[in-house]
Amino acid sequence: MISFLFYVFSALALASAVMVVTRKNPVSSALFLVMTFFCLAGIYVLMDAFFLAVVQVAVYAGAIMVLFLFVIMMLNLSPDELPAFMNRRIKWAAAALAIVLTGSLLFLDLSRRLPASPAGELKGEVGALGDLIFGKFLLPFELTAVLLLMAIVAAVIMARREI
Repeated sequence: MISFLFYVFSALALASAVMVVTRKNPVSSALFLVMTFFCLAGIYVLMDAFFLAVVQVAVYAGAIMVLFLFVIMMLNLSPDELPAFMNRRIKWAAAALAIVLTGSLLFLDLSRRLPASPAGELKGEVGALGDLIFGKFLLPFELTAVLLLMAIVAAVIMARREI
């Protein structure tokens, strides 16, 4: 039964993730992203990671999606009003830059792994998760925060029409 539920949640997560990137309406795209977050929380519950499931729903489906919807509503863009400033050369340059940055970040992350905590300590699920986030995965955690900040600043700049 658990295997069947895993496949159901996985299929729903993949289908809704595809719908996130294929929808022209940003609000419907955001709602499909919420569905993806809930499917991932269901997968976490099947893996007995209850804390991660609660964090997934509370932080991502709650706080982050409120932030995304706030930015979408603030921009008030219809699909026809999206900026058309990107030509073919800029898209290829952006793709190349993304590949270079991803490769360099992976190299940095793999080259500076922090040592794990001693095996004798019993910290529980939350303590082990904290060690992972603020130890081994500190760089991706901080980059996600910077990326969200950049998205908010870009949305505010785009909302101001006179710039």
